[in-house]
Amino acid sequence: MLEELLIFTRGGLILWSSCRALGGAALKGSPIDALIRSCLLEERSADASFSQDNYALKWTFHNDLGLVFVAVYQRMLHLLYVDDLLAAVRKEFSQIYDPKRKDYHDFTDVFRQLHLEAEARAENMKKSKQQPITSRPSQSISNNKTSTEVRGADSTATGGNKKKGGSAAKDDSDCADSDKGQENYQPRSALLVKGKENGGPKDNNNGAFDVNKLQKLRNNKKKTVPAEIGTKKNTTKPDTKKKVNRVWDDKPTDNKKLDFTDPADKRGDDEVIDHALVNQGESMMDKDENVSSDSEDEEEEQVQGVPKKKGWFSSMFQSISGNNVLEKSDLQPALKALKDRLMTKNVAEEIAEKLCESVAASLEGKKLGSFTRISSTVQTAMEEALVRILTPRRSIDILRDVQSAKERGRPYVIVFVGVNGVGKSTNLAKVAYWLLQHNLSVTLAACDTFRSGAVEQLRTHARRLKIPIFEKGYEKDPAVVAKEAIQEAARNKSDVVLVDTAGRMQDNEPLMRALSKLINLNNPDLVLFVGEALVGNDAVDQLTKFNQKLADLSSVPTARLIDGILLTKFDTIDDKVGAALSMVYISGAPVMFVGCGQSYTDLKKLNVKSIVKTLLK
Repeated sequence: MLEELLIFTRGGLILWSSCRALGGAALKGSPIDALIRSCLLEERSADASFSQDNYALKWTFHNDLGLVFVAVYQRMLHLLYVDDLLAAVRKEFSQIYDPKRKDYHDFTDVFRQLHLEAEARAENMKKSKQQPITSRPSQSISNNKTSTEVRGADSTATGGNKKKGGSAAKDDSDCADSDKGQENYQPRSALLVKGKENGGPKDNNNGAFDVNKLQKLRNNKKKTVPAEIGTKKNTTKPDTKKKVNRVWDDKPTDNKKLDFTDPADKRGDDEVIDHALVNQGESMMDKDENVSSDSEDEEEEQVQGVPKKKGWFSSMFQSISGNNVLEKSDLQPALKALKDRLMTKNVAEEIAEKLCESVAASLEGKKLGSFTRISSTVQTAMEEALVRILTPRRSIDILRDVQSAKERGRPYVIVFVGVNGVGKSTNLAKVAYWLLQHNLSVTLAACDTFRSGAVEQLRTHARRLKIPIFEKGYEKDPAVVAKEAIQEAARNKSDVVLVDTAGRMQDNEPLMRALSKLINLNNPDLVLFVGEALVGNDAVDQLTKFNQKLADLSSVPTARLIDGILLTKFDTIDDKVGAALSMVYISGAPVMFVGCGQSYTDLKKLNVKSIVKTLLK
């Protein structure tokens, strides 16, 4: 049973609803609002369907009129006529639509008729597909002759009925073909017996690799290896030269100190020189990045996906005489070029494919203006889609959230999670340095009790930044350590607690369970996923499985998932910025920080316009 069919504009104005017109019951929850947030605004409109709670939703567009048609039904029903009904409603409603008109009560009777016709067509199609199952004799190698005779009789009957019903004859012929394949089939054991009876080799592998031959090859290889290999000792003396500076461009050597490690007798001393606060300067988070637009005009003139014409007249003629209404076949060349371009910028293949399908769904059926190329239209649509995806849907002003938590008398807690080796501890120190510049007190929580040296690494950052650190050593429960650290920070009136966790692969069940426990027990204000800008397809797998594990292992009904992303090593990728798009698209979480260097100041915001320009360049 269809629960609701809703017609609204892309601007959000509801034109007609079956619940309002027919007096049906209201939907539980907000499945249509969830569809708009999760699919339509996130450029996932090319998906076949969407599920929310117990409902399944399907939709279609009329891009020329800017209309959206959504059908809602119970997920367990699997209604077959929904697509047919949406197409019929789209066709009929577009004929009476007027942008100035707000009332469409007269469409109710039309919808009832279309609904009945769609149900009838689906029922007839279902009946036509149901065919009687005829009993067949059991088949084996010994009764092939009997099976062949039965199939011959069946094929004769099929030939006689071919004039009466085409579909039935086709189904029977397909069955006969499958029977023919079963007749020629012989099990492997029968082939081996047959080979032995014919005097063939006893071990017939039918083209498989011979294990005995492999063993002989291995034995022969061992005999040919010289005995002295592997026993020869390295008699070369180790290089005892001291580390010197590299000489560039025949400049005189400058023997400066290369080892900046703190002396052993000064480690842990409170009078260590504060290099970070004195010499590093202002964090890049507080600096606005300007995007140059020198080559924007040149990029707009380039034709993407469509080969350039040699003459001015030919390109002008193509623009004027092209199709007025865009079809999917017209969009494919430009979309293929855009997909290839996104993939060269390190966007995951799956994400690039979905984005192109979504852009095609938003342009199909739209009228193309005069003197407008298809490629430029696709380029503009893709640019708008990328801006919508990368622009945060909620506020990412952490400083304001810290002040709100401070007014409530508790510290603001940020948990850093991610896979091994992405730079969680280093970028945690960068965030701490940025918070210190805004006169906020920070406490570090050393909850990486798994990796050797993790506590010492965080202790070094805390000493250089002159901020307190809460630690309990190794082999402790990180969830308990984080809880005690938050309690200690509350007693000391600390504004922010930064929780460092152990790096873990997304498939590591024990460590993912420990991370879920830490998040559920302490309920942090922000869960930051630290990911590398170097990864491509792996970013999708990491974020998907992290969120999935946090949801599956959660002990509360509403599981906490990834809230934001910190993208590291952004200065090493040149124009391969696609990982940011892949991570935001797959998780829906915004990129809140970007690490772009080795010092404490090398942390900045994500410039959406710059990323989009780089992706489409």
